Amino acid sequence: MQALPNLFLIGPMGTGKSTIGRTLAAELHRDFFDSDHVIEKRCGCNIPWIFDVEGEAGFRLREAQVIDEITRYQGIVLATGGGAVMHPTNRRLLRERGVVIYLSTTIEQQLKRTARDRNRPLLQCENPEQRLRELLELRDPLYRDTATLIVSTDRRSPRSVVAEIRRRTRRYASSAARGCCTDLSGYSL
Repeated sequence: MQALPNLFLIGPMGTGKSTIGRTLAAELHRDFFDSDHVIEKRCGCNIPWIFDVEGEAGFRLREAQVIDEITRYQGIVLATGGGAVMHPTNRRLLRERGVVIYLSTTIEQQLKRTARDRNRPLLQCENPEQRLRELLELRDPLYRDTATLIVSTDRRSPRSVVAEIRRRTRRYASSAARGCCTDLSGYSL
């Protein structure tokens, strides 16, 4: 059987990309990377500081460089930042270099999961709920266009989400090994 390719997690903030990514990588005995954490480590500062000093454009440039580098590795799980799909090159690289899993959830769950997190510069505003709605309206079509699979994390434990991802990506690896159905669009619903 063909080895399972890289697994890339995309989706809005608060969907559990980092938590699910770490659990998935541990179960699959793979290296795990979180693009936001890699950026912070290399910069020596947190994301809000980068946004304050370099603006969102500066952060997105750093993010694109990290995604280009990390997606070249083999046999990994990568959790991207919520806005990674805004850059067309990121979308292309993710699609070309692995299986892209869009983790989705409701705005209510996002608010609940991010309520006390001050490390999210885009939510440091008057109305975080409205901001999340605006971001989702803008990014959801890009997430869907980039994704190989769509998995809801709404009111689910990380373990149940990981089990679903493993089941659905196993089907992909089996189909790819037989030389058929390498396009997973049929699994997206």
